[in-house]
Parts: sequence; C-alpha cells; structure tokens
Amino acid sequence: MKPLVTMLQFGIDLGGTKTEIIALTATGETLLRRRTPTPSHDYQAIVDNIVSLVTTTANELKQPYTLGIGIPGAVSPVTGRIKNANTVCLIGEDLAGDIEKRLNHPVIIANDADCFALSEATDGAGAGAKSVFAVIIGTGCGGGWVINGGLVSGPNAIAGEWGHNPLPWRTDQDTQIDCYCGQKGCLETLLSGPGLRQQALAETGIDQTAEAWAKAEATGNVQAAKVLRDHHLRLAKALAGVINTLDPHVIVLGGGVSNLAGIYDTVPKLWGEFVFSDTVVTPLRKAVHGDSSGVRGAAWLGAAQA
Repeated sequence: MKPLVTMLQFGIDLGGTKTEIIALTATGETLLRRRTPTPSHDYQAIVDNIVSLVTTTANELKQPYTLGIGIPGAVSPVTGRIKNANTVCLIGEDLAGDIEKRLNHPVIIANDADCFALSEATDGAGAGAKSVFAVIIGTGCGGGWVINGGLVSGPNAIAGEWGHNPLPWRTDQDTQIDCYCGQKGCLETLLSGPGLRQQALAETGIDQTAEAWAKAEATGNVQAAKVLRDHHLRLAKALAGVINTLDPHVIVLGGGVSNLAGIYDTVPKLWGEFVFSDTVVTPLRKAVHGDSSGVRGAAWLGAAQA
C-alpha cells in the first residue's frame, strides 16, 4: 500500500497594498506566512508576484498543495474574467487562467469577503453553525454567506454583497452619499469607517475617524456617544434585513469598525424592533481570526475544490 500523501492548503490574499500567502495543514495549523507589497497598478506584476510567492513556498515546503486566492472583486460567471474589482487593473483579466498557465496548477478565486466568511465558518466564530453570514466593515463593506460549510456564490457571483444595498427603515438623518458603484446611500457609505466619518461630519460638523469617535466616547463625550449610537442603530437595521431574508444561525463581523466598543452588546438590543419575529436569538460574534481570516479562507477555498 502506498503511503498517504499529505496535501497542504495554500491561500493568497490579494489586497490593495499587500499580497499575503499562507500554508495550512489539513487541521488548520499555519506552516508559513509571507507578505509582499502589491504592485496594484500593474496587472502583469501582480501575476508575477503571486507566482513567485507560490513557487517559493512550494519549493520550501516540498508537499502537494491546493491553491485558493481571495481578491477585491469577483469572477464573472459569463466570461471567467474579473469584475467589480477595487484594484481596477484586474478588471477584464483572466487572473485564474494566467496563474494556472504559469504554475501548471489549478487555482480557485473568490471575493475576499467570501474568503473571510469561509474562514470564520470553517474554524472561526461560526464553526459548527449550519449557516453563517459574515461581513467585513472596514474601509468598505463586504459580505459572504456559508451554508453547511460551503460558500454560496449564486449565478451572478454576488451572493453576500450586502454593502451595496440601501439602508432599510432610512430616516432623513441618514445622508445619501454617492457610492463608487454608481448608486447613492449604499450601506457602505453609512457603515464603513469612511462612511461613519462622513455621516458624523454631516451630523456634527466634526471631521474625525471612527477610532477617534470611539476614543472620545470612552471619555464620556456625549456627542461621540450619540454618533456611535446612530451608527449602531444603522447597523442593527441593516443586519435585521439580513435576518429577515436569510435567518442565519450566526452573524460574524470583521474589519476595523468591528472593533468599536459596544457593537456586540448594543446592536442585538436594537435589531429586535426590525426583525419579523417575536424573539431574536441570532448571535452576533466578532471574528476569531481577525485580519488573518481572508488569507485563511482563501486556503480553505482551495481545499474545498480539491
């Protein structure tokens, strides 16, 4: 009998400023992590960088591997090329095909928020749950949906694109800001770090970051407390819409804004008014793996396709 060959899981997180690779064992142990700057305005340089990271890691670890890549965009089911990417030089390119040709190895690509969701559903805050809706609230707002451990994509490859819906139960206080997607008043323009900053500026005339508002609130600043309360109410409404539509078993938050004090206590107290149920038992949890969830999810993505 031939000995079993151990298969490693390689994941790539292609960000706007950095590209990271991770190598995981089948049980989730990290064997290697490495980061390089992302040449974000040069598509061929991005491909070269990814190929170099994978080749170097494979030569170092000398074991068979699967490969998943998380990107700030999505693969069009129609063309197989990249769409909706914040790193605009990726748009219209056959990223998977170009990397596969160079490596002579299969590649699976997904949105970075989908990778985050898969990571937290696999061995993070949503581990063991039948369904997990996970959202990144940072410089933007993205989301992913996992059912029974499998990532849900959908025929348009946009399942979980929560950040580009309008705020439900909007009031006149919720400023309608233009979104890069071409619409006005998307959740991203209200809930993200820059969105919180813009909303607070419109309400108070003070221009400062979400972190600065949180520090002011911690000192007992009444105005800061109201800014964060308004943000938490908007988040509660937005997540109530998710619960009414999907009724996930767990909701997980990641990204810089997920670190704001009070979210996990306040938001579940507020969303009950907007959820179509006599009780709401949905847990709201902070991501276990933090900034590592994206690259870990990319690794699990590749493993799931093996």
